[in-house]
Amino acid sequence: MQGSARVATRPQDWTRTSSLISSDPAVADAIDTIVARVEADSQSFADAEPADPSRIAERDGLLERFAAIRGRGAFFPYLGTGRGRGALVELVDGSVKWDMISGIGVYMLGHAHPVAVRAALEAGLSDLCMQGNLQTNADALPISELLVREASRTSAIRHCFITNSGCMANENALKICQQKTGAAPRVIAFRDCFMGRSTTMAQLGDGPAYRQGLVLSQQVDYLPFHDHATGARSTEVALRQLHELLHRYPRQHSCIVVEPVQGEGGFKTAPREFFAALFDACRAAGIPVWLDEIQTFGRTEALFAFDWLGLGSLVDVCTVGKMSQVCACLYTEAMAPKPGLMSGTFTASTSAFHVGRATVEHLLAGGAFGADGGNARIHAAFRAAVDRLVARHPAAFPPVRDSVGTEQAGFAGGVGGMCRLSPFGGEKSKVDAFVKALFEEGVMTFACGHGPYHVRFMPPVGAFDPSEWLPVFACVERAIVRVISAA
Repeated sequence: MQGSARVATRPQDWTRTSSLISSDPAVADAIDTIVARVEADSQSFADAEPADPSRIAERDGLLERFAAIRGRGAFFPYLGTGRGRGALVELVDGSVKWDMISGIGVYMLGHAHPVAVRAALEAGLSDLCMQGNLQTNADALPISELLVREASRTSAIRHCFITNSGCMANENALKICQQKTGAAPRVIAFRDCFMGRSTTMAQLGDGPAYRQGLVLSQQVDYLPFHDHATGARSTEVALRQLHELLHRYPRQHSCIVVEPVQGEGGFKTAPREFFAALFDACRAAGIPVWLDEIQTFGRTEALFAFDWLGLGSLVDVCTVGKMSQVCACLYTEAMAPKPGLMSGTFTASTSAFHVGRATVEHLLAGGAFGADGGNARIHAAFRAAVDRLVARHPAAFPPVRDSVGTEQAGFAGGVGGMCRLSPFGGEKSKVDAFVKALFEEGVMTFACGHGPYHVRFMPPVGAFDPSEWLPVFACVERAIVRVISAA
């Protein structure tokens, strides 16, 4: 899916033509040369490679310095060189890994993609590295307009406020909802959700470890997320609990917030009917609907997961981040906040504005979305690879049951570029051992879920071909065998 074709500057796009240096033919030729050189260098990466023994000491020394300055070591011995190709990335020890976590969903174009390299080089011509709310260059406008244009196709969203992290975008969303509901003190969320690691977002998220030792000040009521094993009954249970909350705390909720696909919670999905029933009840009670798309944005079968689920008409606020590079809180005209509620010294870097915009445009133009789009094909190939793996190693795939004993259907889950594998019955110690064995075999992944535990794969869908699951799963199979042998 990579291509080095030079993107023509659009005459109406004054943010790219206002600078004399950026329109200088010599500068344009220099950018072309750099992009071509980077792309040529990236062609040397074809598969995972082991570390160079002569470079391991250098790696270990750097990691020790990082551990000393941070006060703790890294989960993986990962330090990149800045070189790679698509889903392949080179580390300072000379090893090459299949990057199946993409910075937990950030690197949608993978490594050294010519579209991203070009956009970053163009951004480097600017006078600013970081931009902010008080003083911003024109770069912030096109990406903001692009997000609103795509969101407004099926929703009433009309505004976009850029901020410096997904967590801060969520903070802004909560503030907007609180202001519009007269400082209603409670929030409705879902079990196993994750909202970020600020003081408030750690309290909204259903992860006790993330709020250990914090002063708890935010009142949160959790609903059960959809359970595919019980189907429509799952919706009935959640809806009944919602009505009980509304009766117990009338006019006390500022919003209902949900991830369309739970990320940290285990890549759990739910049908439209589940969300629609709950959202209709909340809107009838005057409770705003907020969708957290920090992780789902760009990874389902539509740019926005609410569009994929047909929920646009029910959305009041939506937050995005990760693959968009810039993070943002999107909202309808009715939810527009009063002056002073939102600000911040930084919004994003100039390169984030350029690379984020280029990434979204590349996915929209490259056939990533739709029932037969690139994201759907990647996911279908993933499930097929899991089926083959389970058939060859059934001992590694005992039934997976949740905390109440309900058996999970299948060992693959998620949607689009959010792919979940459930080995070893979801047992935490074995899943953690498997993730580390995967890294040693050449694949970077990460765990998710709160019991049972799973392994999540987030390939860079803008640079990943479904056929690449073959070498990835060769590494996966070796890691499975290692964990089985060590048991």
